Amino acid sequence: MIRAGRLKYAQTMADLAAQLGMPLGTFRNKKPHTQQGHPAPISSPTSRALLWDSEQTKAFHAGQPVPALPNVDDDEDLLDRHEAAAELGVTPASWNKYKSDPKLAAHVVLVPEEDGTEHWPRRVVREYKADRPGRGAGGGRRTGSGDMIPRDEILPRIAELLDDNPAITLTEVADTLGIAKFPTAQAGLAQLRGRRIADLVEATTELTPLEAAERLGYPTVTHRGAATIAEAELRIRRTRPYLQQVADALAEAGVAEPVQVEARQLADEHLAAAVPLAAGQSSPALVWDERYGWRTATSRRHPIGKDAGTAPEGEGIRYLGSGTRPEPAELLEALADGRKGSKRPKA
Repeated sequence: MIRAGRLKYAQTMADLAAQLGMPLGTFRNKKPHTQQGHPAPISSPTSRALLWDSEQTKAFHAGQPVPALPNVDDDEDLLDRHEAAAELGVTPASWNKYKSDPKLAAHVVLVPEEDGTEHWPRRVVREYKADRPGRGAGGGRRTGSGDMIPRDEILPRIAELLDDNPAITLTEVADTLGIAKFPTAQAGLAQLRGRRIADLVEATTELTPLEAAERLGYPTVTHRGAATIAEAELRIRRTRPYLQQVADALAEAGVAEPVQVEARQLADEHLAAAVPLAAGQSSPALVWDERYGWRTATSRRHPIGKDAGTAPEGEGIRYLGSGTRPEPAELLEALADGRKGSKRPKA
């Protein structure tokens, strides 16, 4: 979060790279912010756009003592979507629905000011929580409403149980944490097992996902489902370096926002990802689909859209580059020249 009165010190990854005289792509590759003693980001750990306090980073890189930040919550602290959701006691996905309420929308603060990450003053979130209809004084979860712990804590808590007992059952997870057996415990346990299988397969390449599931001690009945999740996770990890390379190149050229690209699997099991473009570009975002390559998008909020099994076409959609993985330079050239590209992907 951005502590009260410290908005002027909020620093993006691009700002920090510029402060160090380093291109953004080089910064991402060298990761100087991960060196020992470097000030931690002030943004949520799960935030896609990391922020730092510039007073802290300047002091660190000058070899001076790093000043401490206030550690007491203040009504004027600025919270990102994850922190605001936690304050309200809902998931980030639910917060995305609530934030359009005029009581919240009127107070949103973008960091940086143009096309930045949304933040809200803590007092505004607290006031909204107290006034939520049907929730009673102070808001919060209703008794018997389902999961008894905040959504953001569910996966970490399940992970702890899985560490202690790889063969833990859905019933044990649900009863221990006070969450719904279906779908909460089921989805969380499968997701974590899938990720850990993927970790083991990456570390021990001769293993198949099913063999990794067995080695990890997971119940036989869970092997196939967890292995399927692991296979999707491995595909995403193998794709991520290319997507990040493109995103970094676009950001360095000033045509896109600096982001950590997140690929996701669509309903028909194909991968897709989106990169938001900077203000002033002819399209709000670029979308990559492993079947069709890169295209422009017509929506910034939902650039990928719902997968219909066919290549999207229509006004505002232009397929760019040759093949499904063109070089960043080719994409930049196509973006700069509206005559390049096609209305549908090349066969």
